[in-house]
Amino acid sequence: MTESEERRPDSAPAPAPAKKAMSLEEKLPRGLWIRLIVYVAVGHLFAAFVYLLFSLGAQNQ
Repeated sequence: MTESEERRPDSAPAPAPAKKAMSLEEKLPRGLWIRLIVYVAVGHLFAAFVYLLFSLGAQNQ
């Protein structure tokens, strides 16, 4: 490399950004958390309903 290439500021490597520990709440938006909670709740309610159907069906045999 020549001296002019070494002195160019755009060829200098950028300093690495400081890594900070990000919590899970900072990574996922609030709307996604709400949707996730709703899907989990609805999924459990549906599973309970299916379980109820099977348990009531087993009693009638």
